[in-house]
Amino acid sequence: MATISRMPIFLFIFVILIFMSQSNAQPSFLFHFCIDSNGNYTANSTYQNNLNTLLSNLSSNTQIDYGFYNFSYGQDSDKVNAIGLCRGDVKPVDCRSCLNDSRVLLTQLCPNQKEAIGWYDHCMLRYSNRSIFNRMETSPGFTMHNRENNVTNVEQFNEVLRKLLDSLISSASSGNSQRKFAAANATGPGFQTIYGLVQCTPDLSELDCNSCLVGAMPQIPICCDSKKGGRVIRPSCNFRYEVYRFYDPNNVAMPQAPAPAPTVVALHPSSTDSLSAKAENGVEIRSNETLQLDFTAIMAATNNFSDANKLGQGGFGSVYKGRLSNGQEVAVKRLSGNSMQGDMEFKNEVLLVAKLQHRNLVKLLGFCLERKERILVYEFVPNKSLDFLIFDQTKRAQLNWERRYKIIGGIARGLLYLHEDSRLRIIHRDLKASNILLDAEMNPKISDFGMARLFEIDQTQGNTSRIVGTYGYMAPEYVIHGQFSAKSDVFSFGVLVLEILSGQKICGVRQGDNIEDLLTCAWRKWREGAATSIVDPTITDGSRNEIMRCIHIALLCVQENVSDRPNMASVVLMLNSYSVTLPLPSQPAFFIDSRSLSVIQSEEYDQEETRSGESNFQSA
Repeated sequence: MATISRMPIFLFIFVILIFMSQSNAQPSFLFHFCIDSNGNYTANSTYQNNLNTLLSNLSSNTQIDYGFYNFSYGQDSDKVNAIGLCRGDVKPVDCRSCLNDSRVLLTQLCPNQKEAIGWYDHCMLRYSNRSIFNRMETSPGFTMHNRENNVTNVEQFNEVLRKLLDSLISSASSGNSQRKFAAANATGPGFQTIYGLVQCTPDLSELDCNSCLVGAMPQIPICCDSKKGGRVIRPSCNFRYEVYRFYDPNNVAMPQAPAPAPTVVALHPSSTDSLSAKAENGVEIRSNETLQLDFTAIMAATNNFSDANKLGQGGFGSVYKGRLSNGQEVAVKRLSGNSMQGDMEFKNEVLLVAKLQHRNLVKLLGFCLERKERILVYEFVPNKSLDFLIFDQTKRAQLNWERRYKIIGGIARGLLYLHEDSRLRIIHRDLKASNILLDAEMNPKISDFGMARLFEIDQTQGNTSRIVGTYGYMAPEYVIHGQFSAKSDVFSFGVLVLEILSGQKICGVRQGDNIEDLLTCAWRKWREGAATSIVDPTITDGSRNEIMRCIHIALLCVQENVSDRPNMASVVLMLNSYSVTLPLPSQPAFFIDSRSLSVIQSEEYDQEETRSGESNFQSA
């Protein structure tokens, strides 16, 4: 009887834990509101089904490339209206990823409300049972400010800021009707650069957009007086300013096009699944036709795999430069013959990996399965790999701080996509400088991200007896016990950041006549209050605060206790927002090389330290 009476409590706790784990799977909103005034819906009701259908189609819509989605679905009292707005400098694939995160998290946080709204840095999602299109709405909203030290010359700073925002408001409200968005910078007191960004939902008229933004301006003295950064966020408009570049200037210029009218989704709920299946099959058919390449064509492209075309060799095979018949330059990876997969499984896996699309991943263009050969064809990235530059005394001078910071941020976003946003949930397991390729604009692209799956498809999480990776970059729990998780990649990322900052390899940093590993050196200098002494002396353009913050984040990533390391969503947030307070790092894991491994393996290892967990970070 006692056991029976405890069952409801057990089940209740179990359900709560499941809900908490699902909620934690998505990065947290900057802010969100669950609005009760428009009523609630019941589970499995027509309204909920309409809402789920609408949001799923919104976040997966690949036809829209301008960052604004305004859809309706359903009839009468069960009709749902939704608006998705991405920041004007965010690329389409990242926009859809952000909206998909919003879709999942907002319906979890507001499980019954018919109206809700949530904001990330890159996007806003709102839905309601009332009409929300073509309306200028100022609430609910919120403000945030930069917690860094205050500006010194407040009056002059405010005057420059006012002129900058006035100019941006005029440009956004009267300019491109498809993206009512503008971003620019101005020189403030002490030659400090002030960056600003304003945006309205594109369905607003010029007058309403102007009124919304101008009406938000008086909030600055209330929320952000004398602060180096601030933002005012409303459903219909928002603006932000900082003393660091928080937007991508390469994507600020916007194409001209008429504003889209609200779209009524024509799908009937009962046909959603079959249409999705058709779409997936369509992609599969096109992928097969487009991706599978003829071996003869590969031979011709690489001049019969000539040594003159060889770019390098790794554990998974050799890489050659090639040129396809259409003139496109490619990198051809000729895989070694140790894959345990059959041809069909390998082919299906390639087709899945090829669907992963992110600007910080090397794109898989095709494959070949002939004559017992397994060949992968990737986009060609001209600036070679990061290690080619960062560890060369002369070449690393090309990488000023702005470029290095851009590389760090790009790698973080690529890993976040692999861990949380892609359809495969990939753990890389071999993240290192030689697997980071640089394109013509020095944007980083993670390579070999599908190799672990392509070779050992059943070993993407948990435990393994087959250690894949590079000593120094591998987390100790992985090297010693074969226990790996996304936090193993986080460890490797932390090591990589320290290498990018210092220009030194993990295995050796010279301190006078002594050589010690980079982790030990960085931790010792941090404890001594001299962390910046590990920074590459060729870096002369960097912000000390920004560099120190990156060192701090790297040390958080390489902590010995697995559960203390942040996940990549938190890392990306920490890199992009100074409003996030960083916890103090604990001692990093000890450096492991192949010579010390046999000694370490004979020692007791505390299993408690391998438990998975996430750190919590507070934001303004």
